Amino acid sequence: MSSDQLAHWNVELRSKSPLDITRWAIAQADGRAVVSTNFRPYEAVLLHLCAQAQPDIPVLWVDHGYNRAATYKHAEQLRLLLKLNLKVSLPRITAAHRDAVWGPIPATDNEAGLKQFSALMKLEPFQRGMKELAPKVWITALRKVQNPNRAELDIVSTDSNFGTLKVSPVFHLSDADMEAYLEKHQLPNEWDYFDPAKADEKRECGLHAAWGGKFVARPGIEGEAAALI
Repeated sequence: MSSDQLAHWNVELRSKSPLDITRWAIAQADGRAVVSTNFRPYEAVLLHLCAQAQPDIPVLWVDHGYNRAATYKHAEQLRLLLKLNLKVSLPRITAAHRDAVWGPIPATDNEAGLKQFSALMKLEPFQRGMKELAPKVWITALRKVQNPNRAELDIVSTDSNFGTLKVSPVFHLSDADMEAYLEKHQLPNEWDYFDPAKADEKRECGLHAAWGGKFVARPGIEGEAAALI
């Protein structure tokens, strides 16, 4: 995909509604669109958009085993409410197994440990899920306001880690916009979410960052993840 084509699409879509962008994304996919979720705050917005545009769209969720109870309850609530075609991808080892071998979730200042955690518990199962679904278009909830790395992206981009066209229908929406959407459509939200692979909101877990590509591209990720520490 040329940079000129991407630029053209981003200009064209900038004035479109999130639902129109979602429909556009699905139209580009030739039946091979997927939406990913982690059931964090405001995820109900994107899932509602996708359910309207394509009710049976595969919804890829990596359940790394460290979600809080509120997040699991929220996931089940949305699955039933929106009739999600949920595809759950699990790590090859359990949370208890990982903790026994490598100890507690790494602290925010342990970058190597966080990358090891992410590679083992999030990137590897996400890679398997993407291979099974083989999407042409990957729809995400990325937003410009989330962190500096995401601010450099746009509604449409190419994803070198997974070889897809990546479309973010809510990219330009503010928190207030997302709140208004939830209220308008009477959708639930969940504020107790925590992602141990990111540690804080300004850090990337690797799915949308260049550094994650080296783990995605190689076999035997468990061994490589262990070698990081």
